Order: sequence, then structure tokens, then C-alpha cells
Amino acid sequence: MTAISAGNDKPYSGVKPGGGHDDSELDPFEIEFRSELRADRGPREPFVNAYGVVIGDHDYESENSPLEQWSNETDPAAMAGEQWVHPYKDIGFLESKNRDWFERGIPFSRPFMHPTHSTSASIDSDEEDYYPVPEVLDEP
Repeated sequence: MTAISAGNDKPYSGVKPGGGHDDSELDPFEIEFRSELRADRGPREPFVNAYGVVIGDHDYESENSPLEQWSNETDPAAMAGEQWVHPYKDIGFLESKNRDWFERGIPFSRPFMHPTHSTSASIDSDEEDYYPVPEVLDEP
């Protein structure tokens, strides 16, 4: 089984087809990507990732998935990376800001903001002065 790695220039090269009953042409989560975003994007059909889980078949429960075998010893990083996201069939593509970018080339209007942490690269080492963390009232 071929693993998908984040450092690979073509992360979906060599994946096994996953089969399934979905018609790739009629997928409800697929959007009309701009032509420059379609080149080398990856497979349109479902594929099997390194954990033996079929991605892109809309069957979100798989006995091979770390989610179905979760324990205190499970490393959450096991669920990170492109091997868990289908390059065409992801429900997140339906979000308006994603459609604006992928279909129309309109960038996000503003960066992601977190209420207590800076989410951008800091040029000032005193960022805590600007993003105070609320006090926890039950601490001694």
C-alpha cells in the first residue's frame, strides 16, 4: 500500500483505487475547480490510504480508521495530512470562501483570527501583551 506523504510533490501518485459505488461525475461535494487547480490534483475516484481506509466513497465509517480504534495511546497526528482528504470530494469545498477561491480565484477576505492566540507569524516576541489569555478562576 502506498503512503501519502506531505513532502511528496505528487502526494497521490501510486494510490490504489478504492472502488465503491459513487459516480465521480455526479459527486455532490465536487466543485468546478479553476483549470490551474486541476493539474496534478490527484485521483477523481475513491482511493485507499496508507491505513487501508477508502477516501472519497462517502462512507465515513471504516473499521481500519484510527477514529474507530481510538484510545489514550492513539496519536492524533495519525489523522493529519492529505491522505485523509479527497482532492475533489471534500465537503469543505462547499464552503463559500473555499468556492470563491477554488472556482473564482477570489482570495479569503481576511485571515483566520483566534480570540486568545496569534495565528500569524509573530515579529514581536511580546505577543502575549496583545493576546491575553483569560484567567482560570478555579486555580489556587
